[in-house]
Amino acid sequence: LIDLKNAIKNIHFPIDRDCLAAARRRLVFDEFFYLQLGLLKRRQLQKKVETGIALPTTGKLIEQFYKLLPFALTNAQKRVVNEILNDLQKPESMKRLVQGDVGAGKTVVAVVAMLAAIQAGYQAALMAPTEVLAEQHYKKLVGWFNLLHLPVELLTGSTKVAKRREIHSQLETGELPVLVGTHALIQEAVNFHKLGLVVIDEQHRFGVQQRAKLQQKGESPHFLAMTATPIPRTLALTLHGDLDVSQIDELPPGRQPIQTTTLTGRQRKKAYDLIRREIVQGRQVYIVLPLVEESEKLDVKSAVEEHQKLAEKVFPEFQIGLLHGKMTSVEKDQAISTFRDNQTQILVSTTVVEVGVDVPNATVMLIENAERFGLSQLHQLRGRVGRGIHRSYCLLMRGAGSTDATERLKVLEQSQDGFFIAEMDMRLRGPGQVLGTKQSGLPDFALASLVEDQEVLELARGAAFRVMEKDESLNSWPLLRRELEWRYQKMMGGSILN
Repeated sequence: LIDLKNAIKNIHFPIDRDCLAAARRRLVFDEFFYLQLGLLKRRQLQKKVETGIALPTTGKLIEQFYKLLPFALTNAQKRVVNEILNDLQKPESMKRLVQGDVGAGKTVVAVVAMLAAIQAGYQAALMAPTEVLAEQHYKKLVGWFNLLHLPVELLTGSTKVAKRREIHSQLETGELPVLVGTHALIQEAVNFHKLGLVVIDEQHRFGVQQRAKLQQKGESPHFLAMTATPIPRTLALTLHGDLDVSQIDELPPGRQPIQTTTLTGRQRKKAYDLIRREIVQGRQVYIVLPLVEESEKLDVKSAVEEHQKLAEKVFPEFQIGLLHGKMTSVEKDQAISTFRDNQTQILVSTTVVEVGVDVPNATVMLIENAERFGLSQLHQLRGRVGRGIHRSYCLLMRGAGSTDATERLKVLEQSQDGFFIAEMDMRLRGPGQVLGTKQSGLPDFALASLVEDQEVLELARGAAFRVMEKDESLNSWPLLRRELEWRYQKMMGGSILN
């Protein structure tokens, strides 16, 4: 890296292209360095306030759990489990985000962390954004924990009052080691006896306050966030620089690739023929519609109209369900359970279906106006099929006049790797769009680009770590302290130095 004085001179009056590139690299490094240093400093201040619980990570429960599993962990899962167990042994709260593609086996990894807490005499809580997702986690956990003779309960908005009271009481006495639920977990009446681990699934769907509320139910419990919506590492480090990021970047063996094809309106008959053929063989189908404009009303109207058209004119011989954002949670659950039980063969839905619906018998995902979705979202939707033993298909129906989307949709035809797709999505649409600009929380950079400067970000993060290791108070470098305070306030808002 060239020195700062030269960098400033050469960014304005470069002698040649090499000088300009060197100047830019130095200034980009500084932007990333101060951001990462600020995030590390913020984390260090949190640690001062929170003294965590050091958990022993060897014990019979974890060993028994491994023996119960009908499959071996992938190398990626083993690596992430080790990272988590190393965190749990330290007397400071773990703060880790686990990213993994749909089906990469994040829940198994979270269960190992839960068992480490339980065998040390603590409780664990898992919070999911929807009742459907919470219920799926609960069913999975019950299957494993029953065999380990550990009780698990589910707490959601639909839990009956008597059952709710029973759960509250068992939590307070410590009889109940594991609780799975939705936002219901953060209500005032919920009190844990000794909460040691908080796991949050699809954590980007919760606000910071909601996550903090659950953590406040214990004394500095360990924190593990999971997401099946991979974001590129540069984004993860920028947004979650105060979290350690683990990636499960390997799928368990045996998962079949989903055959993905882009179609135009003229090929619609081909799509409907495939759907009919699959249903006749006993399979099920999703048909997903985009948000039309931003209006929820139009969105619902389009879903209702499409449902009616398919039921009356296209597939009158099949039962067709409907799912959209304006339905009550009871209606949504009803639509999903009837589909799960194969009482409906086709589910017409808006993107509500994107997260967590698990129906192994569904083999076709038809996405209307696919050009209106980002690549990562299309990949999430595609992940609703291919979950069972049958060959699965994803049909991307392109709207009229959307020829420029062909290149973008090709990425999905050629790759099933969520991390690669997220990276391409960011390159094509920019970081703000990938996250949704309103809630993206991205700092404003003058020169740095999360797309082009990934290597410099890693370099800057390493340098920030080394500085903090030498003197975490930063008192040895008064100028650095002053610069950090000024830049962090400008980039992120708020002071970072106490």
